[in-house]
This record gives sequence, structure tokens and C-alpha cells, in this order.
Amino acid sequence: NEKRNIAAVMFEAGVRRTQLLGRPMAAAIGAKIDVGDVYGSMIVDIGAGMTDIAVISAGNVVTVNSIPMGGDQFNEEIERYLAKKHNLKIGERTAEELKVTIGGAIPREEQLYLDITGRNMISGLPKLMRITSDEIYEAIDEPLTQLIYAIRATFESTPAELTNDVYDSGIVLTGGGALLTGLADAI
Repeated sequence: NEKRNIAAVMFEAGVRRTQLLGRPMAAAIGAKIDVGDVYGSMIVDIGAGMTDIAVISAGNVVTVNSIPMGGDQFNEEIERYLAKKHNLKIGERTAEELKVTIGGAIPREEQLYLDITGRNMISGLPKLMRITSDEIYEAIDEPLTQLIYAIRATFESTPAELTNDVYDSGIVLTGGGALLTGLADAI
């Protein structure tokens, strides 16, 4: 129904021909993958709330796995971790800053620090705290493990002739969540 409504609006705007694409195919085209090639390509599109993992070959999505996990879940896990470990309540913006500035999908060789202000959950007063990159790595371990498991499950359900292609060419990471430091190495 939504697809029909979008197509109707496009036709009313004067578009003569339209074709709606799924998120994985649109991400592959945006990443400049030759989607018409018979050679298999894997794309992992990590959005804010959804991650799409797909193997594309000959213009078709051969294997797809969508999981309700993305960059926002990393932020939520950082918030939850700091509340549990330090009794520190922070907001989504601070969690995002921690993730982008010192976060990583693998432990960093050099420990990074970021001083943040949150609310002490016991006293209710503002509290300044130094957070380490190792803490952020620990905080996002669970959603990161879910992501890697979903990539593996998608790979395992891909036809054998395409798994060699993916193995040779690698995995294309797209979306804002793909910017997490060390994500390619963790995968």
C-alpha cells in the first residue's frame, strides 16, 4: 500500500516511469556496486535503527537479512552501560559523541578519554566523569556481536557459488553505523 502511494505521488508529479528499490539494492547502487554483474557482492547497510545485510548478483538480491539494530542501539547500550557502571545518566547526544569520538569495534591500541557531564542517578546532581575508549568498546560489545552473527548467518545462507565471490571481494559497509572505528576489522 505504501509503495502504491509513493508511486502515485511520483506519477502525479510528472514522472513517467518509476521503480521502487529495497534498501539493500539502493545502498548497493549508492555504494557504486555493479549490481547487474553476475559476480556476487555483499553489502551491509547499518542505519540508525535497522541493518540490512544482502548478497546481490545479476541485479537481484539473492540473500537478505534485516535486523532491527543500528547506530541507535549502540548509543542506547552506551547509555545503559554508564547508568549501570557509574550511576551516570546521559542523553542520546552524549552517547553519540562518545561512540564517534572514542568508541570502537575493537580495542584501541592507545586508550582515549573523553570528559562528559551527566546526571548522578543517586544525588540527581550534575557529575563530570572521564570515560575511556575501553568502556565504550565494552558497552557496545553485545550489539556488535549481534551484527557479526547476522552477517555470518547471511553468508552461510548464500549460495555456494556466490560465497567465493564475496570472500574474494569482501563486504561493503554503508550507512552511518559503518563509520564506527575498527568495524571492518571486527567483522
